[in-house]
Amino acid sequence: MSKKCDVCGKAPIKAAKLTFSHKQIVHTQEPNLQSVKVNVNGTVKRIKVCTSCLRAGKVQKAV
Repeated sequence: MSKKCDVCGKAPIKAAKLTFSHKQIVHTQEPNLQSVKVNVNGTVKRIKVCTSCLRAGKVQKAV
């Protein structure tokens, strides 16, 4: 199962926290993905879309 937006391609990134004692803690920041039914070329498909693409109106939801 991929953690990647099917519209814009947004994927997890690695980020580092630096503590007061300069220990580096590496963790991943994952995009907020939602599984949505979408009209694609007249057919209904279920794809993973990030919430920024949903709010921007880049996909047409199926009813």
